[in-house]
Amino acid sequence: MENIIEKTVELDRLDLAMNLFGNYDENIYIIEDAFDVKLISRHNEIKITGSPENVEKAQQVINKLVSIAEQGDTITKQNVRYFVDMANENQLEQINGFGDYICVTARGKQIKSKTQGQSMYVDAIRNNPIVFGIGPAGTGKTFLAVAMAATAFKNKEVNRIVITRPAVEAGEKLGFLPGDLQNKVDPYLRPLYDALYEIMGAETYQKYLEKNMIEVAPLAYMRGRTLDESFIILDEAQNTTPEQMKMFLTRIGFGSRAVVTGDITQIDLPGDKKSGLKEVIKILKDIKGIEFIHLTDKDVVRHELVQKIIKAYEKYENFREQDRNRR
Repeated sequence: MENIIEKTVELDRLDLAMNLFGNYDENIYIIEDAFDVKLISRHNEIKITGSPENVEKAQQVINKLVSIAEQGDTITKQNVRYFVDMANENQLEQINGFGDYICVTARGKQIKSKTQGQSMYVDAIRNNPIVFGIGPAGTGKTFLAVAMAATAFKNKEVNRIVITRPAVEAGEKLGFLPGDLQNKVDPYLRPLYDALYEIMGAETYQKYLEKNMIEVAPLAYMRGRTLDESFIILDEAQNTTPEQMKMFLTRIGFGSRAVVTGDITQIDLPGDKKSGLKEVIKILKDIKGIEFIHLTDKDVVRHELVQKIIKAYEKYENFREQDRNRR
C-alpha cells in the first residue's frame, strides 16, 4: 500500500487563500489533478494529502503561487499550469522569481514577465545592446520588446523607436494591392501597431509618429540608414535573408539598442532561400554584448491550447526528421 502523508501550508491572510484558489477553486483542481493529491482549506491553512513525492511537488507549487499573491498579483490558471510543469520537470527551484515590472499600459494595466524565460529575455534586453528573442508564437517576444522600447523612450534613454519587419508573406501580390508601398505593407505591420496602441495609447502614439519619433516600417526602408540613439525592433526575423539580416544589424548607430525576434519553425521564405535568423545564430553566438534568448512552449502566454498545438507540431516534426534519417 502506498504511503500517504499530509502537509500543511499556512497563509498569513485569508485573501491570499482566496487568490490562490481562484474562481470556483479552479486553481486548486489543476494542482489536485496534476499531482493526484487532495487539497483542503480551513481558515488560513491548506492541507495537502497524497504520496510523499506528489505532496512535496504540490507544496512547492503552492509556495511559489503564494509568493505571487503576496506581491499583489492575481493568480491565473496560466501561472498554476506553468509552475506545475516546472515542478514535474524538477525545475521549480531554479525559478528565483519573475514578474519583472516593465511599464503600465495606457489603460493602467501593469506589464510584467510571466515566465522564467520571459524574465531572462527582459533582463537580457536591459543589459545588452543587441538581443535575439527566438521562440514559438505566443511567448510575448514582440510585445515585451515593444514594452521595453516604450519604457526606454519614456525614460529618455533613446530618442526614437523604430520597429520593422519583412513583408515576405505579401510576395509579388503587393502590386495588386491599392495605395503606395506603405499602404500595401500596413497589414503586415498591424501586430506592431496594436502593441504600440495598447502600451502608449492611440493619441500618444499618433503624436510621436507625426514628430517622427516613432517609426513602423517595412525592412526595405532600413537600407542605407544609420539609426543613432534609437530602440530598434526587427520582428518576424526568420523571414529575412542573410543579406537582409546583415543589412539590418549594420544600421545600428551610437546609443542605440536592438531586439530581433523570430520563430525559426515558421519560415515563409521560398525553399531556395536561407533564413537570416538561423544563420546569424551561428555567426554571432560568441560576440560579447549580443545575447540569444530561446523561449519555449513553456513560455507561451496565450490560450493553453496554443501550448498544446506547439508541442504537437514539434512531436510531428521530430517524427518526420527521424523518418528521413532512417531513409
